[in-house]
Amino acid sequence: MKFFIRLLFFTIGLFVMTFGVCLTIKANLGAGAWDALNVALTEKVGLSIGKWVMIDGVVLVIVNALLIKRRPDFLTLLTIIVIGSMIDFWLNSVFETWQAEQFIVKLVTLLLGILIVGFGAAAYLQAKFPPGPIDNYMLAIKERFGVNLMMAKTIGEITALIPAFFLKGPIWLGTIIITFTIGPVIQLFFPFFEKLLKRFQAKY
Repeated sequence: MKFFIRLLFFTIGLFVMTFGVCLTIKANLGAGAWDALNVALTEKVGLSIGKWVMIDGVVLVIVNALLIKRRPDFLTLLTIIVIGSMIDFWLNSVFETWQAEQFIVKLVTLLLGILIVGFGAAAYLQAKFPPGPIDNYMLAIKERFGVNLMMAKTIGEITALIPAFFLKGPIWLGTIIITFTIGPVIQLFFPFFEKLLKRFQAKY
């Protein structure tokens, strides 16, 4: 039963989080680094944003293994496959024709998206399933180069921002806002879901 509860947190959390990711993309004020790269690849090469999320994941699994000189951790692809599939679901159903027009609407959409991403991420992280390749990439950079987590995260973001910039991805004000607010928002909701999971596990 405890595994089922964790699976529930994982699934619902990712479902909510990817809805928020799509809001930040559709706000059209600049997406997060990896989202900006995936949007750019979709526009320049083809395939859906969700498919590029999955392709990024496969590439990063290999890169992570090379960085820390270990066998590739393909279990981490589980998370990225779910995320990619859900992003395509939201973009192709709810957001297919919707686009924010006025600046205030775009800003509200962006901020709401960030809150929802943090809410969903705080929930899915409670499951303690294998982290996604992007999170593992940050940890691999930390281990390989001996830097702190903040520096490792910055290097990881720059890895995505540089190609996104040259591919003319959606990098703007929203990219900066997302970079500096996602972590604190996740932390804001994290204790609530931590207590909620313990309550469910104690009850069931």
